[in-house]
Amino acid sequence: MGSWYHASKFTVEGMSDSLRLELAPHGIWVSIIEPSGTATEWGRIAGELLLAVSGQGAYAAQARSQAAALASTEGSVLGTPPRVAARTILRAATAKKPGTRYPTGRGAGSILALRRLLPDRAFDALLRAIYSRFPA
Repeated sequence: MGSWYHASKFTVEGMSDSLRLELAPHGIWVSIIEPSGTATEWGRIAGELLLAVSGQGAYAAQARSQAAALASTEGSVLGTPPRVAARTILRAATAKKPGTRYPTGRGAGSILALRRLLPDRAFDALLRAIYSRFPA
């Protein structure tokens, strides 16, 4: 239910990878900050908007399940405080030789490792199992 959101993130990642190559000859470094879920009200707000747009019709069950999952992140111990991402941004911005990617926050490195190690269908099954905990 968030393909539009993920598409925007993939666009930024692709552009950043291209810019890193284009700008390197000019001494400009481009890094990608890859935060995990951040403890803000974003999940609740996104879930409310999702229900408003897709809470009826063919996507209603998926929308309710996804909205419940999003709402569960607010105040969750799984959410990372925004200051963690801010510290990572500062570290990248002040590094003499910045890295290309900075996974940051609870579980960010683990999720990226699983994404690299698991076949697509296995990773999809893992995500489905996680989201199935949230009833429609």
